[in-house]
Amino acid sequence: MATGLSKNVLLVDDNPLFLKILCQAFAAAGFNCQAANSGAEALERLKTFKPDVILSDYEMPGMNGLEFRLNVLQIDALREIPFLFLTAHEDEGIMYTGLNLQAIDYVLKTTPFDVIVSKLTNLLHTVSKQREISEQEIRKTVAALNIKTVPAAPPKVNGFDIDFWHQSYQNIPGGDFIDFIDTGNYLFVVIGDLMGKKWKAWFYTFTYLSYIRAAIRFSVITADTSLADTLQQINAVVCQDEGLDNILSSLSLMRIEKLTGRVIYSGAGDLPLLHFRSGTQELLQVKSTGMLLGVLPDGFYTEQEIALAPADELYIFTDGLIDISAGGQQKTDYRYFTSQMAGYLRSGQSFSDIKNKLQQQAGTLTDDSSIIYIKKN
Repeated sequence: MATGLSKNVLLVDDNPLFLKILCQAFAAAGFNCQAANSGAEALERLKTFKPDVILSDYEMPGMNGLEFRLNVLQIDALREIPFLFLTAHEDEGIMYTGLNLQAIDYVLKTTPFDVIVSKLTNLLHTVSKQREISEQEIRKTVAALNIKTVPAAPPKVNGFDIDFWHQSYQNIPGGDFIDFIDTGNYLFVVIGDLMGKKWKAWFYTFTYLSYIRAAIRFSVITADTSLADTLQQINAVVCQDEGLDNILSSLSLMRIEKLTGRVIYSGAGDLPLLHFRSGTQELLQVKSTGMLLGVLPDGFYTEQEIALAPADELYIFTDGLIDISAGGQQKTDYRYFTSQMAGYLRSGQSFSDIKNKLQQQAGTLTDDSSIIYIKKN
């Protein structure tokens, strides 16, 4: 088997003996195997375990295999996982129904265990090869267009230190985007994350960025000082764009007023920002009220001024930094990330130190990850 090929499998069957033997066969072949006795139990396991392939019995009490498959299809993060049905009978009706639910194949329970293992091994090889080809194509497209969703360097603004760190998941351009828009008297800071499309989201980020840039430029031309109104205009256009149907995004939007040093903030479904008060060593959360872009035409956006004292720091980040992988399981923990940041900042570590630590942890990340740092001098 190819080096580095991921081999996580979820087996679902209400027959405990059959399930135990099948798990042993997969474990002997080097798979990381988790088992569930029902569709309901499998859905619970999928909250913390993301397999590379799912093999599920068709006939189960309570939630049968088809109902379990329908539930999986309704979850964005799971619907693309290859899915195979186990069935005790060679029933064409069952087979066609399963295939119509985007199942890859079906496996008869009378099939020898080593053949079942070989079948899934070959499937993972094929999926891995297809993914590799897709990744090569997206990299070629990125290189050919020479368009970036993350700037090459941070801006320079008198009175502030500004920096950022970004890591694409598996080095494949994805859904995170960062932008700094200088309009003369103002610097607009933009960071967002498109959801539910994996690396395919890269193609949609340019549309989002074009709407964001246009709305910001328009607000400056018309002297509209409301950041919440600007965010509402972006959201309204996104909701009207049929090409972005069901493409949602978080967005943190900030305006730094160069003459006064004021910092105004508005957010759409983003994580609470972190405000480190240098004088008191407090790490405060700054929360927005707005909905994700693309959900409803009225996103209920508000704005607030963030009062930064000299040496205060702001951190704006996407959810990739709070999602970590450990022992084959994915964990989301904003509180843990915040406690880490508090420890770093109270011990006097610089943003360069923090970037180095994030880079060391990059192997545990499960999504694109981005963070922007703003310090008032």
